[in-house]
Amino acid sequence: MQPPPKYACVVRYKGFVLLEQPNHSWLIRPERSPMFLLPFRTMRCSLREAKELLEQKLSEEGLIKFVA
Repeated sequence: MQPPPKYACVVRYKGFVLLEQPNHSWLIRPERSPMFLLPFRTMRCSLREAKELLEQKLSEEGLIKFVA
């Protein structure tokens, strides 16, 4: 059995949880159901860039008005 993963940083943002991975990428997932946007991972980037990517995905899906 593996120990739980260690996250460098955990941030709540607009109904989502951004979890920094050990390689400095981000796992972004909704805080609760129903999930309007499925969890996804980013490439290595800063927190600001991860937030911008989330904003972009929300606007593409037309969901920005529901979580703002």
